[in-house]
Amino acid sequence: MRFLVIRLSSIGDIVHTLPAVAALGEAFPAAEISWAVEKRYACLVEENPYLKRTETLDTFGWRKRRNPVKTLREIAGSVRALRGERYDAVIDFQGLVKTGLIARMCRSPRRIGFAKWVHREPGAGFFYTDQVPPPLGKHVIEQNLALVEHLGASANTWQFPLPLNSGDERSAEAALEKQNIREFILVSPGGGWVAKRWSPENYAALIGKLEAEFPWAVVLTGSPAERAEIAEILRASSSRRARYVSATLGELIALARRASLFIGGDTGPLHIAAALGVPIVALYGPTDSARNGPFSAEDISLSTRQPVNHTRRSKSSRFLEGISPEEVLAAVRERMARVHEA
Repeated sequence: MRFLVIRLSSIGDIVHTLPAVAALGEAFPAAEISWAVEKRYACLVEENPYLKRTETLDTFGWRKRRNPVKTLREIAGSVRALRGERYDAVIDFQGLVKTGLIARMCRSPRRIGFAKWVHREPGAGFFYTDQVPPPLGKHVIEQNLALVEHLGASANTWQFPLPLNSGDERSAEAALEKQNIREFILVSPGGGWVAKRWSPENYAALIGKLEAEFPWAVVLTGSPAERAEIAEILRASSSRRARYVSATLGELIALARRASLFIGGDTGPLHIAAALGVPIVALYGPTDSARNGPFSAEDISLSTRQPVNHTRRSKSSRFLEGISPEEVLAAVRERMARVHEA
């Protein structure tokens, strides 16, 4: 059997697909499984023991390039590679028109995706032979598992085979040693859109409270686009122990492995921390923590209880409101107490 998994992006969504792919590999140990993924996120799956290969696509780059000839050549090459593999089944976890089209181009006899009422884009289901209704009111990981259960796979436990790259591990360790950081709280203030992010003022106030009460350093990390906001947080906090540590995606995984606690909103770093079993205090606003938040019963999710909205089209331009630094500090106390009780 040969399977193609399609989940191009983003970080958290790829992490939430890992247990389904592991379940597929466990159910069909002799199968060859490939994963179509965006080039920028390929490191999340390249060392996955259940995969035969990764098929990297650069759709982000294709949209930005000014050389249409080169772009068309790359697209044509990617299409030829996918069409030449002859998969027995293609599983589209993303539910977009472009991912449905990729599934259709593979010429597989079975193209499996979610039922049309959960597609992110109308028309994606046109490309599927099998449309699977996800379980209602369940975590997105369980919804993803429904697609492989349709093929006969199941999972008693969730596996997250994130990469353990020796180079990334050394780089993260060196970055921490350079700033004399040992035990630390990892904070990721970023997010896909503003309404999912706590304000810099709140993070600065929280860092001051953490420094006054706990002995650990605070490590802030984020994408290059978030550096200015992180610098603003550090300036406003006037902290002696808070530091910014630049990290690639692989180095972020290595940092998360070393963290005593993670604090942040609904964003890729949080989902990485959850997959690694790092204790978490999560901050949620327009998205539903029950659907895509941390899944350990020991973790704490604080929510503003806004109307649930997982789309960017109706995003607010205001930072996440309704959660105070004092509430987060209390949650940190409680979460760390649970660590010591375990």
